[in-house]
Amino acid sequence: MNKDLLAIFEYLEREKGIKREVIISAVEESLLAAARKSIKGLLNISVHVNSKTGDIVVTAQKEVVDKVTIPEEEIAIEEARVLNPSAELGQWVDIPCTPQDFGRIAAQTARQVISQKLRSAERDVIYEEYRHRVNEIISGSVKRVIRGATLIVDLGKVEGIMPDRFYPKTEKYNVGDRVQALLFEVRDTENGGAEVILSRSHPEFVRQLFLQEVPELQDGTITIEKIVRDPGYRTKLAVKSSESKVDPVGACVGVRGTRVKNIIRELNNEKIDIIPYTDDSIQLLVSALSPIEIRKIDVNEDNSVVTIVVDDESYPAVLGKRGMNARLNGELIGVELQVQKMSDYQQIASIQRQQLALAEDPSLDQKLHLEGMSSFITASLIAANYDTPRKVLLASPEELAKIPEISLEIANKVLNEICKKKGLKVG
Repeated sequence: MNKDLLAIFEYLEREKGIKREVIISAVEESLLAAARKSIKGLLNISVHVNSKTGDIVVTAQKEVVDKVTIPEEEIAIEEARVLNPSAELGQWVDIPCTPQDFGRIAAQTARQVISQKLRSAERDVIYEEYRHRVNEIISGSVKRVIRGATLIVDLGKVEGIMPDRFYPKTEKYNVGDRVQALLFEVRDTENGGAEVILSRSHPEFVRQLFLQEVPELQDGTITIEKIVRDPGYRTKLAVKSSESKVDPVGACVGVRGTRVKNIIRELNNEKIDIIPYTDDSIQLLVSALSPIEIRKIDVNEDNSVVTIVVDDESYPAVLGKRGMNARLNGELIGVELQVQKMSDYQQIASIQRQQLALAEDPSLDQKLHLEGMSSFITASLIAANYDTPRKVLLASPEELAKIPEISLEIANKVLNEICKKKGLKVG
């Protein structure tokens, strides 16, 4: 009995999920290749491995003849009947022919073929077990750490790989740690096998965590329309409800925040912003920044860049650490988001108005007329001796706001209207 071979069969069957007949077929094929190299001249060589005992039998076929002329292909009838009493002339009989040096040389030759076949068999197991589970959350334990910080995760029958770029830099793992991750993909390897790739940094990981915690997401009452993430730091998701009575944000947060707290705990205290979804990207941006007020919004011609102006004290929060908050909000609405302080905007606007006021344009000295604005406002400005566009442009918003009937907000609107009429984009 070949106990070592049986132990290999049992290990691969139990730990890797590879069926014994697949393993034996691979072993037989590899040993056959080795036998053909070791045994010269014999015909129809075959190898059989006993699945219960592990014994290996190598046989070849010879034709039964009266007189042997080609020893490698023929056997005398007397010798044949020792092996098979019913042997007749012209028949082919199996004869044992295990080479003397078959052990070491055969094992050496067989090793590569066995490895290749077993990798192929293991790949089939991986595909059968995991290919339909892509985007599911699975758990395992860290088996070892390789190539710096790439994790090898024991999933049971197979090992998963989580490259260091696939989990947040804020997370550290040691051998034996339990880990939950997204089954990101199953892919072929160069050596003919397959590997399971895991991720904790992909936005889909957060989506799947919410699906586990929020029943309304599972039954389709609520949907996650947009999700963006800076792994380890912040995630923003926009949610929508198909039923007016169901608050999508409240459902995701849970009573006293229980649902979202479970997810934050799994993400090692990563911040999560949950926003009500709307098709209007500007309104979505307003909701994402709430309660911070956007003082001015400007969209470029091809809608690829949105510039917003906020109060100076709100600027750091809107921008975020390393510009992360602005970048995520831009990704959320699908544009590049630029943020400007109100003081900077006003300074630039003042310079642009001054430049316009100094232009040699006769229309700037004509009587003041403001389209789309109340005649009462125009009259108040004229009464205060701001009777031409040029005189208004030379004044600051604060100076115009000293007129009793003019507020600071109206003063800015007046100045913007004059600049707009002259084709000047302020700010």
